[in-house]
Amino acid sequence: MKTVLCRMCAIALSMAVWGPARAAGPEEAQGLWLTAAQDAVLEFKPCADQPAALCGRIVWDKDAGGATDTCGVQVARLSRYDNGAWRDGWAYDPRDKKKYKSVVRVKDGDLFIRAFIGVEILGQTEQLKRVSALPAAPVCKS
Repeated sequence: MKTVLCRMCAIALSMAVWGPARAAGPEEAQGLWLTAAQDAVLEFKPCADQPAALCGRIVWDKDAGGATDTCGVQVARLSRYDNGAWRDGWAYDPRDKKKYKSVVRVKDGDLFIRAFIGVEILGQTEQLKRVSALPAAPVCKS
């Protein structure tokens, strides 16, 4: 009995110190995210015209100011957060200039954009890393 009581006290103490485990919520996707190729930073935040939706825009591009500059391009719009993911929207790939159905999730501190045609299982996923600030240069003008 004493062992069980000690274990319960230890669990209660750890919960008080560390807090309960926290699942990713709708706000977790907001912020700055560096692409896997490290050639762009996307900013995800509530859409200006629909604050309950999530929009993504390129805010830093390694080719800023050049012929292939994608600064300011909107790359995602997702209208509904459900079951741990942003859904019901699209992602735009400026490399092939196409829009795809999309799902955005945050898992283990990384952002995953799943782009697909038809059903999600047939898509491709890009993993992005959170960054706290934009690289110093080059600077996007838009």
